[in-house]
Amino acid sequence: MMNTGEDSFTDYLVRVISREGSIRGLACVTTALTQEACRLHNTLPTAGVALGRALTGGALMGALLKSGQRVALKFEGSCPLKKILVEADSKGAVRGYVGEPQADLPPRDGKFDVPGAMGRAGFLTVNKDLGMKEPYRGIVQLYTSEIAEDLAWYFTESEQIPSAVGLGTHIDPEKGVLASGGFLIQSLPSQKEGENEEMTEKITLRIQSMPSVTETLRDGSSPENLLETIFAEIPCDVLEKHYLAFQCTCSRERMERALITLGKEEIRAIISEQGGADLNCEFCRRFYRFNQEELEGLVL
Repeated sequence: MMNTGEDSFTDYLVRVISREGSIRGLACVTTALTQEACRLHNTLPTAGVALGRALTGGALMGALLKSGQRVALKFEGSCPLKKILVEADSKGAVRGYVGEPQADLPPRDGKFDVPGAMGRAGFLTVNKDLGMKEPYRGIVQLYTSEIAEDLAWYFTESEQIPSAVGLGTHIDPEKGVLASGGFLIQSLPSQKEGENEEMTEKITLRIQSMPSVTETLRDGSSPENLLETIFAEIPCDVLEKHYLAFQCTCSRERMERALITLGKEEIRAIISEQGGADLNCEFCRRFYRFNQEELEGLVL
């Protein structure tokens, strides 16, 4: 069960690997960072659930990176949500937003209708900044518009890594985000193919017999509990545990560089027509004001 001390609401991630080194697992709780994202963007329940699941997916994928690397996920659909953009790094910093935070649909089969809000037609784009000249980019069509299934599909199709992904976010219309988190299990290349297939089958059966991630988290399960359930009877070692947080990388300097990319003529037009520029960060909603004198300094 989760701690009940002062760190009980702290988000964190745990990464393990089977003793044979052929199966890796990650699990995390993202309740606090999802609460912050939904508060900043004033999301209605369906949009908030979709955003929480995507933020959790980003946190899990960020944990697979090396220090200094970043990953960006963009879900683009044809229905009310429009898009979800999430960025995460290897140290646990996560940020994200949803294109239409007021998107909300009636429940479908007793569950939040994220696929209906996302739309069946669309794409998942994954960009990884690996510190090389060009970022890695992978694109797949949305598989079911269930975010966990789309991420598993991406890993299998684009990176050729068989994966199982479980994501859950529980939102009460009156109380807000009460729980959020998930897991990522991946089968890695192994010289003992038969043994690897046997472990993979065991894990698959365990996942299929588990309650939903949302239900598990609502009952107070921790990342360790999730991994213990999934890896039952399979010896594994903990590789790391690190904290997660909603953390934006925006700054006045970055906004200034964004203005410069508009070009001198466009900046002069802004000065002439508006006398200044007001910019908002799409991720954290922070406001930046550039007055006329500051804009004029950009065109000198």
